[in-house]
Order: sequence, then structure tokens, then C-alpha cells
Amino acid sequence: MQRGIATFTLDFGKCPPWLFERMVKLGREMTRVLIEEYGPEEFIKRISDPVWFQSLGTVLAFDWNASGLTTILTAALKEARMS
Repeated sequence: MQRGIATFTLDFGKCPPWLFERMVKLGREMTRVLIEEYGPEEFIKRISDPVWFQSLGTVLAFDWNASGLTTILTAALKEARMS
């Protein structure tokens, strides 16, 4: 595994509602497939890898504000689980 340092600028603002809704829907399906194919342990392993987590956020289309990715992606995955 490669290790390094990633820096992101801090930015203020909100995630547009249309983007958050899209992230919830796509995140729900990606999580479902990942758990179905590889099991919940693999999902936890992957989601705890910072590079994989950042990549998932980018795949879910959250590239407009990298400094908020952790908060928004976590909220979207939580919303996907609850709905």
C-alpha cells in the first residue's frame, strides 16, 4: 500500500441538494453491491482506507469541494442506509 500526504483547501459552502440526492442513490447501490459481492467486512476495510474513501466520493460526483468530502459522503451513506 502506498502512503503519502494529501492536502485539500478548505472551502465554505453547501452541497447542492440535487447532487446530495444523487450521491445517496448511487451510494446506496454501490454499497449494496459491494456488500453483496464481498461481504460487510470488506466494505468496512475499504471504507476505512482514506484513498478508497476519497475515490468513492469522487465516483459519487462530489468533486466540487474536496474539503467537505468526508462530511458530505458520510451523510450521504448514512441517508442511503436509513432510506
